[in-house]
Amino acid sequence: MYVGKFNLNNLTRLLICNVVVITPFISSNAIAAEKNWLPELPDTVQIHGFLSQALIHTSDNNFFGTTDDNISDDFRELGINGSWRIIPDLQIAMQVVWRDAGKTDEQGLRIDYGLADYRLYSSEDSLLGIKAGRVPTPLGLYNDTRDVASTRPSIFLPQSIYFDINRNSALSADGGYFYGEQNTDWGDFSFHIGTIVPRTEDPDLKNQFKKLDGDTSWVSRLNYEWRGGEVRLAITYAEFNGHFLDPTKLNEGQFQFKPLIFSAQYNAERWSLTGEYEFRGLRLSNFDVLDSDITGQGYYLQGIYKFTSYLEGMVRYDQLIWDKDDKHGDKFSASTGVPAYSRFAKDWTVGLRFKLIPGLLLSTEYHHINGTGTISRLENTGATKQHWDLYAVMLSYDF
Repeated sequence: MYVGKFNLNNLTRLLICNVVVITPFISSNAIAAEKNWLPELPDTVQIHGFLSQALIHTSDNNFFGTTDDNISDDFRELGINGSWRIIPDLQIAMQVVWRDAGKTDEQGLRIDYGLADYRLYSSEDSLLGIKAGRVPTPLGLYNDTRDVASTRPSIFLPQSIYFDINRNSALSADGGYFYGEQNTDWGDFSFHIGTIVPRTEDPDLKNQFKKLDGDTSWVSRLNYEWRGGEVRLAITYAEFNGHFLDPTKLNEGQFQFKPLIFSAQYNAERWSLTGEYEFRGLRLSNFDVLDSDITGQGYYLQGIYKFTSYLEGMVRYDQLIWDKDDKHGDKFSASTGVPAYSRFAKDWTVGLRFKLIPGLLLSTEYHHINGTGTISRLENTGATKQHWDLYAVMLSYDF
């Protein structure tokens, strides 16, 4: 059986190879635990990790590798994280990751986060604290934990809100947060507010801006949960600032991105419904013809159904518009010569996730996409197509 130009038998063989590689690791890990080969650690120390390997094919355009009419295995992640509660009110944590995502992430090893978390006040119903270091950025419902494949609802998060080509810049930043929680009879409230300096090492950003550096920025998020997470609501507002050296004028330009995200989720026993809507303020100054001060929008609606404890399905509609005053990109195309469809993306996605054994997850998904507003310019230097399909399979393991 063929889809496009790739053979599903080859796909099956590649997946089997991944299982063969991972299974001995799982077995050896279990044996090591049984024989206590690791030195004894304090009870307040926790160490976990994850690894994943994906195969991606697209009918046109490239996404995380050379995927156009080709199967790419250039998307893989390996991470280990640990935490230590030194005293009841002080915890330190760090995660080191090796990641490859085509040309959009070829940096190999990096520190995703490394922080100290101190509780200033805690009681049965209240908590106040501070976090400082390289801290996960509280954006929307999924950004805090997007690094681990099993915590994502799909292989790729909704691209209208969570750009994967700029994953490192969005995931965490250097700075500090003041946070709090309050449990009440009407639900649980929590907040984060902090000052940060954004990371700017994503190759796709470096391809667009010469010598891009982050400036002082801030992030805030307010959360509400009812009945232990049956209903989840959140409002996020942030202001990310940076400066760059213009590649044509050789002078300094300014970059500012201001997302405002409204999030809602309902979780029933066997199904969940999630939606998020984002206003995307973007200002570029001293960037030649691309100087702009625009407001875009992005939103998605996603449903998940659990058929069994081992199998769940997902369907989602996801839409991104770079400029709400130029929704179809015609004005942008007329002034730059870039295709109008590069200014939007409309994505229908369906997927299945199989829990093969505890910790081992097989995910599959199909995307039908209109527009190229979410793909990498670094990976798509030639002609692109407006209508295209994406197929992905991922095997992931948490330990």
